[in-house]
Amino acid sequence: MVCIGADGFARIDDSTHRDLSDPKTPIKENTMTRIQTLTMSLAIGALSAFSLGAAAQSIDVKCETRSDRSKASVDGKNLSSGNYSAVLISGANSAQSPYEATVGDEAEFDFDSNARDIRQGATAIPRNFIVGNRVTAMLLDVGGNVVAQRSAKCRRN
Repeated sequence: MVCIGADGFARIDDSTHRDLSDPKTPIKENTMTRIQTLTMSLAIGALSAFSLGAAAQSIDVKCETRSDRSKASVDGKNLSSGNYSAVLISGANSAQSPYEATVGDEAEFDFDSNARDIRQGATAIPRNFIVGNRVTAMLLDVGGNVVAQRSAKCRRN
């Protein structure tokens, strides 16, 4: 129990601890407090490591518009191994790629209105898909959870 003395200093009034105001008072071992402290330290460390891992996931978005074409590239980096899909949104338009397996820690997705690029694996979008020269891309895991998101201004040619 912590008590505030008449002098305004905090003192521990528990028999398992020493009075902090008196350096001569011996410290009594309290195994339970040590175990609780160790457990809390490990839990905080684990949560910190998890947070850093989640924050490390990133997404790069590049897009381009032409009078007769819309195209975008969505590249996920620092991903956990697995399958991911990209969703591309512009104005009221949206398109979703098929799920793709990571290669290393990356997954790449292309969206295009060009027939040749669609035949080479790009997800088909209309030539006027990009509205206002802006897109938003989201990377989804197989559970449908958004693991990364970014908006980008598109290059106009």
